[in-house]
Amino acid sequence: MQIIETKNTRNWWPLADVNVPSEQFVAGGTLLQWQELDAPENAKMYQNSWVTQDDWQLLLAAGTDAKLINSEGEKLAWFDTGKGPSVTASNDSFFLLYPWDLLRLNEQIVGALNESECIGEVSPAAHIEGVIKVGAGTRILPGVFIEGNAVIGENCKIGPNCYIRGNTAIADGVHIGQAVEVKNSIVGHGSSIGHLSYVGDSVIGSKVNFGAATVTSNLRHDGKNHRTSVDGALVDTGRRKLGSIVGDHVHTGIHTAIFPGRKLGPYATTRPNENVENDIVE
Repeated sequence: MQIIETKNTRNWWPLADVNVPSEQFVAGGTLLQWQELDAPENAKMYQNSWVTQDDWQLLLAAGTDAKLINSEGEKLAWFDTGKGPSVTASNDSFFLLYPWDLLRLNEQIVGALNESECIGEVSPAAHIEGVIKVGAGTRILPGVFIEGNAVIGENCKIGPNCYIRGNTAIADGVHIGQAVEVKNSIVGHGSSIGHLSYVGDSVIGSKVNFGAATVTSNLRHDGKNHRTSVDGALVDTGRRKLGSIVGDHVHTGIHTAIFPGRKLGPYATTRPNENVENDIVE
């Protein structure tokens, strides 16, 4: 298998800036680390391609020089020159071009988990409805309610009395505080989500600290897809629900309210009671 460099440079955010549990997913490097592919040596793919096992089998069946394309005719993976017959991939195979595409991937992978594995400590006073993976040294405290599938890394402290909703991936060394709700999100290594906060449909980087009662908003009043600014142009994210994209080492003041689809670049800060209406990006 040969990995070709990134398809293009439309990424507003380097994918390597987001880290999730090391044994489950590795952001950055090649996406082959996220899946076990039985691909021949002459197979090629872009570094930011995500190809499902089923779509790989379609490509294999198409023979030498075949190529796997998306619905827009863009090449995801191929054999040799890729000038042979085209096979159209399912919508579950796609390019990761923007940070919110990680949510789409996370939903697919975490949503497909079917067997729990709890190496850490789960309090008998916690309530679990779904499939969870919990790493060594992690403590799930009393009153925690996990609804839907979730992955939690090593040496985390979750709770007490917080609500973790489906398709959430929490990396190593994370603290999710008292009465926090996290839904359909990725939280990077060493981050702390302070008490009374809400994180929904968001990508949170590493070493982030959310001050108490920091809230992300993820839904437009008109119910339309979120659009966000990339290189001065508004881009349709394709997501009806999108919270925040938060870079490494961001610190928010208490009672920060972040508007839907807003981006906070690495080392950004907010003041107490601040409303984030626009991106904070240097």
